[in-house]
Amino acid sequence: MNSKKKSKIFILDTSAILSGKPINLDDAKMVTTPSISKELKPGGRDYQSFNILIERGLSIYTPSKESIDKVKNISIETGDSYRLSKADIEIIALALDIKNDENEAIILTDDYSIQNVAHVLNLKFETISQSGITKRFKWIGRCRGCGKKFKENIKICPICGAEIRTVISSKKDIE
Repeated sequence: MNSKKKSKIFILDTSAILSGKPINLDDAKMVTTPSISKELKPGGRDYQSFNILIERGLSIYTPSKESIDKVKNISIETGDSYRLSKADIEIIALALDIKNDENEAIILTDDYSIQNVAHVLNLKFETISQSGITKRFKWIGRCRGCGKKFKENIKICPICGAEIRTVISSKKDIE
């Protein structure tokens, strides 16, 4: 049986770029999305780090609309939709696009919401500076006044007018 080794592709989140920590590129490629490059202001140290990564082979790809839609739908289910930026959604979607029989997609991020959604989608991730998630959360909104629970992201309760806060509705251990 011919078992070909998968190509390792790291998908870099903003936290991976901002960390300044070296990324081991032995037998691996680095990619990110256009939204990540827009989060870095030209001229600063972080922008210089980004440009050094580009010189070392960092490629910029736009994820498919299908993968973006899938990530958005899953993030609604997990309650992470309002916690994820456009750039975060693109990072996860790009990992979905890249992961196949030939490529191993690994998201580099310290963002817990990215990790939470990636875990649900069976995508690999590694952390940079933080410890990774140990539980998968499902988030909901709950009114501080009347206690009504909401799946959708709203700020003010339509029943009593009080502020909605985010709470964990369920958690599951990650192996």
